[in-house]
Formats: sequence, structure tokens, C-alpha cells
Amino acid sequence: MRVYVGTYTHSTHSEGIYRCAFDPATGALSLMGLAVHAADPSYLALAPSGRTLYACNELAEYKGERSGALSALAVDPSDGTLRLLNQQPTHGAHPCHVSVDHAGRMAMVANYSGGSLAAFPIRGDGSLGPASDVHLLSGRGLDPQRQAEPHAHSIWPDPTNRWALACDLGTDRVFLFGLSTGEGKLRSPRVSYVRVAPGAGPRHIAFHPNGHWAYLVSELRSAVTLFDWLPDRGLLAEVEHVPALPADYAGPNGAADIHLTPDGRYLYASNRGQDALAMFAVDPDSGRLTLLGYMPTGGQHPRNFSLDPTGHWLLVANMNSDNIVTLAIDAASGRLYPTGHELAVPSPTCILFAA
Repeated sequence: MRVYVGTYTHSTHSEGIYRCAFDPATGALSLMGLAVHAADPSYLALAPSGRTLYACNELAEYKGERSGALSALAVDPSDGTLRLLNQQPTHGAHPCHVSVDHAGRMAMVANYSGGSLAAFPIRGDGSLGPASDVHLLSGRGLDPQRQAEPHAHSIWPDPTNRWALACDLGTDRVFLFGLSTGEGKLRSPRVSYVRVAPGAGPRHIAFHPNGHWAYLVSELRSAVTLFDWLPDRGLLAEVEHVPALPADYAGPNGAADIHLTPDGRYLYASNRGQDALAMFAVDPDSGRLTLLGYMPTGGQHPRNFSLDPTGHWLLVANMNSDNIVTLAIDAASGRLYPTGHELAVPSPTCILFAA
């Protein structure tokens, strides 16, 4: 399997996006080389066709504007190298998340420092048209340092491809938009957002395979919130809010990423500070979570992690220790176990399976 790794380049010796080979028989990851030179390609998304990859260039300034950039990159199927098709300004600084709708017609970006969301039409060759929609968020949250203004952190198409859900760390809101992929628009419905616990700082979302449960990881309170997702009405209904840290943990921490196994039986969330993954079992009837424990990530600051398509392995990107570690998933218990497999990659921020 081919794996792409996004990185930060501004403060490290990283040169851009790296390509790796993953062995699903052993869990070993090996470096194939640089896929493309790029500036701070912090988050990656693949088109449904697999022929184009999109990367956030998490910049404060792009071509003289206070904006980052979104890059469209053609995938060479023979060796996995990437070729730049074009770039578009994201109309907000430090874009930190990109997603592609399930039909492959539009890309969506969250601008962290810009506090905005932007949508881009995808052309027939995979390149990006200029932004077709930009939403500037407003408001503030409880934390005077981290929530003095909006900080859009991610935007996700729902399983039906009728809606997009966007997390705003700065205002403790999850925004709901109707997807109009033909026009490249994000339409605000009658109920346009839900609030989460004050000071929580919503960051990333994972949808259960059944399409009816959505799990939110909140960075500032290091917690996971379960919602019932009602796609016919475009509504989120909170079910439970559970901590992702041990009760006796007293150090600094910022929860970062969240994923479910392909069968939906287990959920994992990463903690930067504790430098561990919280492991949960998912109740098959209600979606409620039972804590299984914590697994150290074998490095520092696990910003992102990804499960391989078989659901047997978990790769975690430890940004501050410049390494990616493979953990094994026990199918019977959901617990994670070390494998001894580790790969040095400078400042890894995103892991993307391409097969």
C-alpha cells in the first residue's frame, strides 16, 4: 500500500510531502522518497478517483495576501510521485484541513487563523477553480488565549454527501452546511450550528460506518462527544461527552485526532502532552463509548494518525519527535499493541493511505 505523509517545512529540514510503502502483512512502513516539494503541506486529502491529491499549504501569507494556499497534485500511478497542477488562495491564513466531497466535485478548506471556510470546484483534470464560496465565522469562546476569535479547524462531508460539518475551535460550535457540489457552495440550513461544552475547542470529527453517529474530539478539554446524526434533517443531537484523558493526569494536553476502525467497533483519540492514544469500545446499539485504556504513541506530540484499510494497523505521526510508529489493533479487544516498527520522517503532520 502507498502512504503519503504531510509535514511542516518552515521549522524543520522537511522538504514537502513524502511517499512511503506499507506492508499490510507486517505493519512495516518504509520511506520511498520525496513525493513533491511543497511549503508546509500540513493536511492531505485524496480525490475519490485516486488520481489527484489535495494539500493544505498552511501559510500565513500567499502571493502578498493574508492567506494560505490549497494545492492540487496529480498522482503518478507508477511510482506515486506528485506533480503540481495548480494552487488557489484559501482566503484565510493557516489552512489546516482539507476534504473532498464523495463525488469528487469540490474541495473544502478550514482556515485556522483566518477563522473561515472555503469551497473550491474541482475541474475535470483535477485542478482547482478559484474559491466558489467563502464563509467568515464570528464569535469567541471561553478561553481568552485560544478562543478570542474563530478558529476553523476542519470541515467534513457527511456519508450521504448532502451535508458538511465544520468544527470551530474558537467558538465551541460545529457548523452545518448543505452541500451543493454542482455549484461548489456551502448552504446554511435553518439550524446552522450546535454548541458543545464551553471551552471544549472542537477539532475533528469521525462518522461511524452506520452513518448515524458522529464523534467529535475537542482539543482544549481533551474529550470526545457522541452525537446522533440525522441526515434527513441535517441535525446533530448530543448523546454523551466523555473525557479522553485519565482523571489523575495533571499535565498540559491537547487532543488532536479521532478515528474508528472500519467495522465501527472501536474508536481512538490522540492526546498531545500525554502522548498516548485513548482506546474506546463502541456499543453496537447506542454508539456509547467504554474506555479501554491508553497506549503510548512511541513519540512526542501525536498530531495525526490513520488506520490502514484492513483495520489491522494504526500509524501515528509524532510531530515533535520526527517519527511514525506502527501499532497493532487486536480485533477481539480493540486494544493497541507496539510492533517495533518505526520510521523517521521530519515533522509528520498527516498520514494518508492511498490504496
